[in-house]
Amino acid sequence: MSVGIYIQVPFCQTKCTYCNFHTGVVAREKYVPYADAVCREISQLAASGEISRLRDATADTVYFGGGTPSLLEPAALDSILNALRQNFGLAEFVGPDSESVREVTAARDPESTLEADPETITPEKAQAWLATGFNRVSLGVQSFDDRELQAAGRMHRRADIFAAARILREAGFRNISMDLIAGLARQTRASWEESVARALEIRPEHISLYLLEIDEGSRLGKESLAGGSRYHAEAIPSDDAMAESYESASVRLADAGYEHYEISNWGRPGFRSRHNLKYWRREPYIGLGAGAHSFDGERRWSNVHDWAQYVACIESGVSPREQIELVTAQQALDEELFLGLRQLEGIDLARVEKKYGVSLQARIAGLRDQGLVELDGATLRLAPAHLAVANEVFVELLG
Repeated sequence: MSVGIYIQVPFCQTKCTYCNFHTGVVAREKYVPYADAVCREISQLAASGEISRLRDATADTVYFGGGTPSLLEPAALDSILNALRQNFGLAEFVGPDSESVREVTAARDPESTLEADPETITPEKAQAWLATGFNRVSLGVQSFDDRELQAAGRMHRRADIFAAARILREAGFRNISMDLIAGLARQTRASWEESVARALEIRPEHISLYLLEIDEGSRLGKESLAGGSRYHAEAIPSDDAMAESYESASVRLADAGYEHYEISNWGRPGFRSRHNLKYWRREPYIGLGAGAHSFDGERRWSNVHDWAQYVACIESGVSPREQIELVTAQQALDEELFLGLRQLEGIDLARVEKKYGVSLQARIAGLRDQGLVELDGATLRLAPAHLAVANEVFVELLG
């Protein structure tokens, strides 16, 4: 059995206005104690009986997310990767001149991803990341428009993105992902098209496109819902404009040779995110660090979100686990449906019905009549024209 490992690094240089994650700005001297705590959690978890179902699993994907993991010093990142190698059988990475780097998608090679903000990348860091075992970098680009970046509270600017991409390529990275957000405050259709064009100019191996989320979890979301104008909330594009931006980008990415394999994700052939596919396929993964989530096929559990409380738990030998939940058959079925339908390949409806002993024909009949889903033989998938409003389909499907 293979398992994915997720490492949460909850630190940022600043809090973006749209961010609804449990992250924060802390003094740099807190970084090393946090990394040490993650290393200790890895050892404690491997020695405990908490992951007995995954005891013999081999980690074939690692993802450092956040937050901004690239804020940690390379030595701290290296210590965490070494702890994973010692406790979870993570395969060794063999260096920037090897076939492993040139063909990072080969099944025998681990996929080791580090999320990074463009302004945090230096040649020295990039070379150290590659040497320590990372072979994939996910750049938090969000936009190539400086007005949008400033309104969102981002630290980098357009020029930093091009510089970061150049540094990574020169260091030897052959697998780069970029994130863009449709719907940022002050975004126009022209500025969005420019951002997509510049991303395609750099030609990363993978591109993620997200629609701006408006909810109470972010400062921008709260302001927008309250009808206020702080954080340029009045300059957020409409839902229709966001959907149009998403659809236009989908066409441009397809024309450029990117495969649309999940609602928000496109990859050049052979460069899908192997780690994220584990989530969508309900494969096992272990989350480490403050606020990280895990799944062993039957149970889900999570760590405390507050990083200081997390470190205190680890240092005192107390489990940081905050919540452990046995996944019911109904929950598993619902997950199979909405996670499976996020993938453009769709789901094998006959397999799901047989696995859970249910008939879903009546449930999907209305969605088919509305043209929201398509049934091709036994394969059920979202209708291409409704990918931008997939959540509405999921609500009706699972209702």
